[in-house]
Amino acid sequence: MNYFTPTEAADAFRLAAMDKSRRSFPEFAVMALLGGAFIALGGLLSVMVAGGMPGVAEANPGLVKFVAGAMFPIGLIMVSVTGADLFTSDCAGLTFPLYRKELTAGRVAGLLAISYLFNFVGAQLIAWLLSAHVGILDSDPWRDYLHQLSEAKVNQDFLRVLIKGIGANWLVCLGMFMGYAAKDITGKSIGIWIPVMLFVTLGYEHSIANMFFIPAAIYTGAEITWSSFLVQNLLPATLGNIVGGMGLVGLVYGWLYLKPQNTETLKH
Repeated sequence: MNYFTPTEAADAFRLAAMDKSRRSFPEFAVMALLGGAFIALGGLLSVMVAGGMPGVAEANPGLVKFVAGAMFPIGLIMVSVTGADLFTSDCAGLTFPLYRKELTAGRVAGLLAISYLFNFVGAQLIAWLLSAHVGILDSDPWRDYLHQLSEAKVNQDFLRVLIKGIGANWLVCLGMFMGYAAKDITGKSIGIWIPVMLFVTLGYEHSIANMFFIPAAIYTGAEITWSSFLVQNLLPATLGNIVGGMGLVGLVYGWLYLKPQNTETLKH
């Protein structure tokens, strides 16, 4: 076969998580900072392309949603190919060794917290320094597109954002899982692209992506407060992402493919 089996892909995902758990704090922090920056770059690309199509949006809004979805996965492909770290995919990856009792719950929680914090720092480097600070988002239609997108994200019910967060990270972690099934970069890129394109096109809520979109809107004058961003969007999106990644991918595929007897067969 020109791709790995689901058991082999799940084990590769697990081994990558174990490698991260052995990294020094400075190494892991830099990996997470890069992960946040790469996701933000994918978000910036989607704003520049989809946001630059106001005429198309008026006539065919579904097409613009698809274009945004088609652009955004470039960030996750960069994360995967370069070995950067992403909180949302860690929700699944670190659950695999947790399920097998190779890592403690405390260690997993600590790694997720560090990843989340430095993903935020990396996302701000792009949102402020390489977007707002250099004027990329100062003019319409891009500023208007970003502001409307971000205002819609913070003006939702808590439960709705949480459920959309579950959907987002179910698909993001499936994308990473499918990427681990590939034997070359082309296959990895396609495997990641399909589910991630799907979650963005459907408008689900990804906490790390929102660390770019909403702060970038704030930096460029949107009428959004930091408190509304943190409480009305980031908190429920994060909780949903944890449920989607750890529950629907980490636990499900750990149970299906990473029982000790399954991985023993990989050694023979």
